[in-house]
Amino acid sequence: MAEARRIVVKVGSSSLTTAEGGLDADRVDALVDVLAKSRSGGEKEVVLVSSGAIAAGLAPLGLRRRPKDLARQQAAASVGQGLLVARYTASFARYGVRVGQVLLTSDDMARRAHHRNASRTLDQLLAMGALPVVNENDTVATDEIRFGDNDRLAALVAHLVHADLLVLLSDVDGLYDGDPAEPGSSRISEVRGPADIAHVKIGSAGKAGVGTGGMVTKVEAAGIAAAAGIPVVLTSAVHAADALAARDTGTYFHRTGRRSADRLLWLQHASTPQGALMLDDGAVKAVVEGRKSLLPAGIAAVEGEFGAGDPVELRDTTGRAIARGLVNFDAKEIPQLIGRSTRELARELGPAYEREVVHRDDLVLLHP
Repeated sequence: MAEARRIVVKVGSSSLTTAEGGLDADRVDALVDVLAKSRSGGEKEVVLVSSGAIAAGLAPLGLRRRPKDLARQQAAASVGQGLLVARYTASFARYGVRVGQVLLTSDDMARRAHHRNASRTLDQLLAMGALPVVNENDTVATDEIRFGDNDRLAALVAHLVHADLLVLLSDVDGLYDGDPAEPGSSRISEVRGPADIAHVKIGSAGKAGVGTGGMVTKVEAAGIAAAAGIPVVLTSAVHAADALAARDTGTYFHRTGRRSADRLLWLQHASTPQGALMLDDGAVKAVVEGRKSLLPAGIAAVEGEFGAGDPVELRDTTGRAIARGLVNFDAKEIPQLIGRSTRELARELGPAYEREVVHRDDLVLLHP
């Protein structure tokens, strides 16, 4: 932690807003104080993933709680995003730090061209000394392309910018082995793998009604980052300074894996399958155990409407999704390929059909 140079910090709505739903200027300033000081020596770079746009727009629009319908959420985000970035801009200006706003949807992370553009933008902002403030683009995001919470977004951004550390700030000072409000519950200081917390009952969104996450999304995000080789600190916003200074605070999630190819992380955690391919037992074994590409001969059926390059699920004979991959053919082309060898298809349909339906380099197992 002490050696971490590039750090992604995620803060939730409940840590930035009042009970009525508006931005709390004092809370924002307190967070900015910590982040600005942590990078003041020039040795550390910080990317801030900030919730709060919808929450900030509630009070100005006369809404008492976060609306459930997408249209009013988007309206609140439209009003609140401007207020949020204006507040950050003014607060960081006290330290002479420029802020760059980056709004993303899940679609941006899943599509390679968008992903590359986001990566270049973030790298350039950091190179020019600006502090990127990332948020989900709630104003245009639809149910199909939403992250659902900014915790998962933060884990993906940490991978995107090659971060050395992810800090998840909440209104609770870590993961507990029970309800933190109940006597006898104790904070879990370290998590070395999923088995360490298999017994823990993890809560969902809090009582404030301004956020969408909760402890469950933070633990899931920590798992995504840790599996991609990025350690995670989960603590409360009031202990942000301790987390950034590598002092003992919150819950520390150790790395559980190595950094993977960018596209595989998007595929597993950011993509929305547009259809499914049902595999026979031989193909399931080849894909799961042999880590092979999916060939036409192993396909039993196809579902959905998708185009070449879209993400699809690969399912076994029971219907369980075993993998996700980028398909090389349109859905309407696949029925004529089912059960046939690539050599036979090449002879009948041409050399373009002598290839995998899903290449192993564009495939990620869901239950490795």
